[in-house]
Parts: sequence; C-alpha cells; structure tokens
Amino acid sequence: MGTLTVITGPSGVGKGTLVQRLLARNPSIWVSVSATTRAPREGEREGESYFFHSRERFDALVQEGGLLEWAEFAGNCYGTPRAPVEQQLQAGRPVLLEIELEGARQVRRSFSKARQIFLAPPSFEELERRIRGRGTDSEDAIQQRLLRAREELSAQGEFDAVVVNDDLDQALLKLEGLMGLG
Repeated sequence: MGTLTVITGPSGVGKGTLVQRLLARNPSIWVSVSATTRAPREGEREGESYFFHSRERFDALVQEGGLLEWAEFAGNCYGTPRAPVEQQLQAGRPVLLEIELEGARQVRRSFSKARQIFLAPPSFEELERRIRGRGTDSEDAIQQRLLRAREELSAQGEFDAVVVNDDLDQALLKLEGLMGLG
C-alpha cells in the first residue's frame, strides 16, 4: 500500500511551484489531478492541470461518490477524483494531493494515516504580493482569496507539519524529509 500525503495552504503560497520541483526530483510520486469548474488559465491542459467540468457534471460526480474530497472556493468547485487515488495507493505508489483546506479536512476523515502538511507564506504581506503578481484575478477575486487565506492560516495547527515557503530550496528539502524522501 502506498502512502498518501496531503499538501495544503492558501492560494498564492507556492503549492504548485513546490510540487513541480518535488516531482522533478522524485518522479515516483503520483500527483492527483483535480477536477474543477473554473475556466482554464493560459497554458493549462485538460487532464494534466485539471479536469475541467461544467457545474452540472461536477455536481453529478459529487452525488455519485466519485470524488474523494471537494470544496467550493472563490466561486468555483475543486475536487479529487477517488478512483485514481485508490488505484495508485493499491499499487504501492506514494500519492500526493495538493488541495484546499476543506478538502484536506475531508481527506483526514477518510484516510487518517495520510500525512497532512500545511504550506505557509513567510508573511501575509508576501502572500498578498504573490497573489497580486499573478495578474489573473479581479480585485474582488483577490479580496476573496486574501480573506480565505486569513482563515486558512489560522488552521495551521490542524496539520502534522508546517513548511514555511520563504526559500523554495529549503521548503523542498523540508517537504522531502517529511515525506520520507530525503
């Protein structure tokens, strides 16, 4: 049986960048591709970045039990398809979920042995700078993300470990150590 690691943290903290670096150094890790109702961003590809679904299709997956976890965030839904995760764990592979706080809480109830890691910014101001620097969100969406980030940051104590992403290389080393890869 493989091991399941959950990484969460506020939008803009660098989860995606850190996971890309982790995978480049540890290709045996299988990362779940999430389903979402949001529109693709430039460069994102169906089945690689996300599975992009209509709200109706997403709701059907929820009703069918086809998602391990799901949450609504900033007006869009995100979720983890259940079957591929279970297949990879059965095959003995390390599985990584990069998901939002509510999803992490749902996974904790389903997989109590999962490693739960919270990725935190060095400061709230730095987090805001990163979110604004993306240039992809309206001011309303930015404010929603920042409000949500404050709530998420207050939940750090729920996790097995907290990794502060102030230096990408150091954060990567700490993450690898927590996952037993170092």
